[in-house]
Amino acid sequence: MTASRSDAYTLADFEAAASIVHRVARNTPLESSRFLAEQLGVSKVYLKCENLQRTGAYKLRGAYHKLTRLSPEERALGVVASSAGNHAQGVAFAARELGIAATIFMPLGVALPKLQATRRYGAEVVLEGATFDETQEAARAFVEKTGAIMIPPFDDDAIILGQGTVALEMLEVAPEIETLVVPIGGGGLASGVAAAAKLHAASAGRELRVIGVQSENTASFVPSLEAGHPVTISTKPTIADGIAVGRPGDTTFAAVREFVDEIVTVSDDDIARAIVTLLERTKLVVEPAGAAGVAAILSGKIAAAGPTATILSGGNIDPLLLQRVIGHGLAASARYLKLRILLPDVPGQLVRTASIVAGKNANVIEVIHTRHATELPISDVELELHIETRGVEHGQEVVRALRDAGYVVRVGERY
Repeated sequence: MTASRSDAYTLADFEAAASIVHRVARNTPLESSRFLAEQLGVSKVYLKCENLQRTGAYKLRGAYHKLTRLSPEERALGVVASSAGNHAQGVAFAARELGIAATIFMPLGVALPKLQATRRYGAEVVLEGATFDETQEAARAFVEKTGAIMIPPFDDDAIILGQGTVALEMLEVAPEIETLVVPIGGGGLASGVAAAAKLHAASAGRELRVIGVQSENTASFVPSLEAGHPVTISTKPTIADGIAVGRPGDTTFAAVREFVDEIVTVSDDDIARAIVTLLERTKLVVEPAGAAGVAAILSGKIAAAGPTATILSGGNIDPLLLQRVIGHGLAASARYLKLRILLPDVPGQLVRTASIVAGKNANVIEVIHTRHATELPISDVELELHIETRGVEHGQEVVRALRDAGYVVRVGERY
């Protein structure tokens, strides 16, 4: 069994960490969203904008706090990290600020913007490994060879204390928060935020509820909590690579079990919808992992009665991925529909169907017209329409109008 973490941290520990972290980290804005509050049915929903943090994510906090705790002898050896994204940038930036040499191992397929940012912060980047496991093994081999200090992404008390400073900033601005929703990957952010928030609330004589959110394709904490110890799961692909961790850390597992009240999971469709909603409603660019809390709110996974807050944990999204996610999010919200319509092969049918769609104020953005598919009746053609709508009800209205006109319509299917 994993030991209890009830006495591992004090509020003074987090406050001391904050005084260190704030030497380099921004006290990021705490915005409110009326739209999300209406969706959740509460008076307020706050968004902690760590996507606007230096390096684009909260990871800088824990990395800097960890590096400040190294002895002069350890600093002289340099530091090492293996990461495909935010942890790499956080360690690189923190090391530069403290004058420590940093070597970052990244997988061969790392997104170009993340690679360039890590190098720009002054780290030596080594590209090695087709998979992240291979990258981690290369980093461990480097540590054994050189004696450099490995900086873990989450499973470390100094890292956890640094990440927990996010909660102190939130509660300083909005002490009325009753429910705090936090993304969970390996558990460093959730551990720190949950512990700091619970300790802060207790010091004021009140309670606060913490809900963790994982991608359903990489939800390692759910079976781990059921088993009573960290377990390794077989992960599936997810757009939320920032929280794609197959096994909780021992330290973070104990802290999450102690301080997090509930864990829910969200799908990639939920996350894509959340990213689009944040773009439209708040004008904030958020990476998939950072949108997990909003995804949980929009998908109805969160139940809350009072002021609620979530953390937009990062904004480092590859523009190419953002382009795909927007399209996927629009489709998941039924604002982008693919219709397949069976038409008699006679003149005027294309114009007629387009007129019906236009009459319902939907916009046709792509048309594919074929008569050569072998599964079609010889006297018919298939029309594939890609249309933009205002949402589920509007899309249903368009489909209903086409069917009322006598057409056979499938949504996103072939005959």
